[in-house]
Amino acid sequence: EFAPDDIVTREQMAVFLYRYAQYKGYDTTYDAADMAVFTDAALVSDYAADAMKWVVSKGLITGVTPTTLVPQKEATRAEVATIVMRFWEFIED
Repeated sequence: EFAPDDIVTREQMAVFLYRYAQYKGYDTTYDAADMAVFTDAALVSDYAADAMKWVVSKGLITGVTPTTLVPQKEATRAEVATIVMRFWEFIED
C-alpha cells in the first residue's frame, strides 16, 4: 500500500533496503542465526522476515536492546538516518 504520510516501522525500513539491494544486485545473503539472540524475532511480519534477517546479519539494524528488535516499532528520524548511513557504508564496501 502506498501511504507516503504514514509512519515507517523498523521492519518496513528493512524491506525497503532489502528490496533495493536485490534490485541493484547487491549481496543479499544472510546468516539467519544472527536473529537467535532476539526474543521478539517471532514478531517480525512474514513479508519482512528475509529482509530483517538480512539487515540484522549485515549490521544495518541493531536491537533496541541487546535482546529485542521491536520490528513493528515506529522508526525515529535518528534510527532512519543511522540505518541509511549504515546501508551506504555497506554498499561502498
